[in-house]
Amino acid sequence: MGLRFAEPYALSLLLGIPLLIYLYLRSRQKKKRDIIKFSSLALIKRAQEGRKHAWRRDIGFYLTVLAIVFLILAVADPHLPLKKAKKGVNVVLAIDISGSMQATDYKPNRLEAAKKSAETLLDQLKANDYVGIVTFESGATTAAYLSPAKDLVKDKLKAIAPREGRTAIGDGLSLAIDMSVSIPNKKKIVILLSDGVNNAGVITPQEAVAFAKTNKVQVYTIGMGSEGKVVLGYDWFGNAQYAELDESTLKAIAANTGGTYFKSVDDDTLNHIYDSIAKDIKREKEDTSIKDVFVSLAGLTLIILFYLQHSKYRVLS
Repeated sequence: MGLRFAEPYALSLLLGIPLLIYLYLRSRQKKKRDIIKFSSLALIKRAQEGRKHAWRRDIGFYLTVLAIVFLILAVADPHLPLKKAKKGVNVVLAIDISGSMQATDYKPNRLEAAKKSAETLLDQLKANDYVGIVTFESGATTAAYLSPAKDLVKDKLKAIAPREGRTAIGDGLSLAIDMSVSIPNKKKIVILLSDGVNNAGVITPQEAVAFAKTNKVQVYTIGMGSEGKVVLGYDWFGNAQYAELDESTLKAIAANTGGTYFKSVDDDTLNHIYDSIAKDIKREKEDTSIKDVFVSLAGLTLIILFYLQHSKYRVLS
């Protein structure tokens, strides 16, 4: 996006500039005719000699017009996407805290490893980035509201505890999306981590994806698991219960929202994933008002005009 005006209707005032110039030139022609009509031959000769210095009479008028143009442009409030001014992003971490996140194939367990790795991402966010946390198991809840205070969010992250519930991926994603849009005019990103299958909640992952697409939220997904089977416990009959990871759902969520799916198999890959996501986040150029530039130009023009009219070496009378 290039130059745009926040108040474009103010530009209609520029239509009066040609009329102003026309009236000025017409007034000058009238004065010349009056001189020819009512003045003596000597006065006419002096008027003709004065043509050499006509620019001195005109420059004051045109400097005034230029100042008016600058002020009109300032009122129209021009904006440019400046290279060095970057918009922040809203980043929401959606973390699975269901019972399977207590598996010890990560040290000391999956949830604690996920929390520690998430700090890697928080440390790389910029000052104007906002971050929040949503947790989910049988339902979803807010663990940390969207905030630029990264240290405060870290404290909330460390305080997250596991639950014994099932896995409501749709609910967790939907609440994270809703949080990401709570502060407008920023790019919206959700990073969802889960180690299970969507088997709870009232919102399906497909409905949450539609919600994300409507609000232009980019979702990165992380599937947490191990290379081999991980035993979570045993049922009443002594049968082993294994952790299950629904990669197809997580891949679909990322693919349909412009994000990327990552598979974590141990602590090292999880750290690398969060580090990669932090580096992958693209920040858009911020649409910044430059009206103060035009106000300054108008002021400078008027200062020049004043100098030409009133300084010791004045040019204009």
